[in-house]
Amino acid sequence: MKVLILGANGFIGSHLCEAILDQRDWTVTAHDLVGGNLGNCLGRERFSLRLGDAFSDLDWIEEQVASCDVVLPLVGVAKPSFYLSRPLWTFELDFELNLKIVRFCVARKKRVIFPSTSEVYGMSSDRILYEESSPLTVGPIGKMRWIYSCAKQMMDRVIVAYGQEEGLRYTLFRPFNWIGPRLDSFDDARERRARSVTQFVYDIVQGRPVTLVNGGGQRRSFTWIGDGIEALMAIIGDEKGSDGKIFNIGNPANNRSISELVDHLVRILETFPETAQQARSAEIVVQSAESYYGNGYDDMQDRVPSIENIERCLGWRPRTTLDEALRRTVEGLIRP
Repeated sequence: MKVLILGANGFIGSHLCEAILDQRDWTVTAHDLVGGNLGNCLGRERFSLRLGDAFSDLDWIEEQVASCDVVLPLVGVAKPSFYLSRPLWTFELDFELNLKIVRFCVARKKRVIFPSTSEVYGMSSDRILYEESSPLTVGPIGKMRWIYSCAKQMMDRVIVAYGQEEGLRYTLFRPFNWIGPRLDSFDDARERRARSVTQFVYDIVQGRPVTLVNGGGQRRSFTWIGDGIEALMAIIGDEKGSDGKIFNIGNPANNRSISELVDHLVRILETFPETAQQARSAEIVVQSAESYYGNGYDDMQDRVPSIENIERCLGWRPRTTLDEALRRTVEGLIRP
């Protein structure tokens, strides 16, 4: 099987490339702006990487779509700080670029596995979120927080419509707060652009106050990247079981509040000699979302995935506890 992975240097893409090369005999053609996360893949027989801007390389991408078996368009923005500061860029990457790539797949009759997001559920009235029935509810237009959610939701709808009208073979997968090495960098955290786990670890290690936005009562279902990659490998390898499906990929057992997440991280950092002192003296402060992010921010209070669909179709369940996932993530950050 020949797999085309666009956005291969990112968090999900780099881990997926490694897993394919380590565990399967599939060939990987990869594309991204940079390749710093792909060091374990470079030089391997079944791996090739092209560096460049995806918008500029659309002709090359179309050629690769024509010659591959399955496409994973992982190019996109997935950081709330960027939804707010660069909403148009978010829309251009997550909708406009991906729409072109999906249309290549339609024209060439190629299978696409598309990264949707748990963000599409927005402020759904359902606490447990079901792929086929939970409402997708987002905030007002002025809250730029939701431009990513809307772009992804519209891509989901377009892909399903192409499946209905043009016979596009597709699977949509919705990651729920995947964590692990390479999620974000300390450079991101220095500028307060990182997602929660990386931001908190950096702030604790650097002796900066750890900020709980709106008190940290929001709850998320944190999922180890390795478990998520196992789900993706199952999707790629079993077209019959996954074609035309939407899968939540998350860990309901790891549902915690953001303030509880900080407590977990402090305890874990206390066990590392190089961070124990900083962890014991960690300062936690509360700040409003408006003052931390600006007035374009909005949020949801809880997200718990139903994973019945992927378990029934592919036999997948997550295996990694929150403490184990956080420990591995922390080690990847402080001992890269």
